[in-house]
Amino acid sequence: MELERVQAIASLSKCLDTIPSEYIRSENEQPAITTVRGVVLEVPVIDLSDLDEGKIVEMISEASREWGIFQVVNHGIPDEVIRKLQQVGQEFFELPQEEKDVIAKLPGSSSIEGYGTRLQKEVEGKKGWVDHLFHKIWPPPAINYQFWPTNPPSYREANEDYTKRLRGVVDKMFECLSKGLGVEANERKDGMGGEELVYLMKINYYPPCPRPDLALGVVAHTDMSALTILVPNEVQGLQVFKDDYWYDVKYIPNALIVHIGDQIEILSNGKYKAVLHRTTVDKEMTRMSWPVFLEPPPEQEIGPIPKSVNEENPPKYKTKKYKDYVYCKLNKLPR
Repeated sequence: MELERVQAIASLSKCLDTIPSEYIRSENEQPAITTVRGVVLEVPVIDLSDLDEGKIVEMISEASREWGIFQVVNHGIPDEVIRKLQQVGQEFFELPQEEKDVIAKLPGSSSIEGYGTRLQKEVEGKKGWVDHLFHKIWPPPAINYQFWPTNPPSYREANEDYTKRLRGVVDKMFECLSKGLGVEANERKDGMGGEELVYLMKINYYPPCPRPDLALGVVAHTDMSALTILVPNEVQGLQVFKDDYWYDVKYIPNALIVHIGDQIEILSNGKYKAVLHRTTVDKEMTRMSWPVFLEPPPEQEIGPIPKSVNEENPPKYKTKKYKDYVYCKLNKLPR
């Protein structure tokens, strides 16, 4: 079991006003050097209550082609449901260490579910300033409640309520992405496993960092999922790489942030772009986020759909099982 939690290191570092060397990024990654200051990127904001269905499809399709990220408002998930999701997540991370370790990732397990710190191979031994909790929230056969906190007592209810409402948003996203490519409304979702699509909840906990100019919460990456739907707390931290520069992303209150992931890029044969993003940390405040990764089942084969391929636009990606794609990406092998 991992012993060095970032939450504990943060408490010690605060007293010393410094951070361990393994958390100091190289100069080409350091936020103070690589972030465009004074500019907050306003990614597309899409109102899902708009009665013009064609307009919503067009806006989501354009945002997915040009940005790989957008925010949706009036999405139908009540603010109170999101507030409770955030509240129980925060309460879990504020528990004593030994309580959190009860649901820690099992040593040697191939599953990523559970409470932990290290996620994948770190480049040059560098670490991210973040602890996390992973567990699946849908479909029911995929859920392992062993990795769901029992404290706070309302944790399960809050997550199940959020999941129930999120499913409608997910269906809407896949429908619009399909129509944007000129295919049947459910073709995107069916290509990702249909009703077996896995919803993987992750809670990121980024404690205050004495040197936010030197550290990153999560390094630059694209999500290997199909889509990611994310709720942040109010602390700035999400950055997007756009036009060769890193920018902070402006949050819209009560919006959901949607990332195009690798599998949608593959399925669309590159028409939709997975967004390159990273996370910074704050000196005074704890940042948290609640991304839900929408993943194909492990045995699902993903490749460009036939309608996205022709003589002028040949396949740009190999077709492979999702579990094989994940293995290659986590171990930094050719994909």
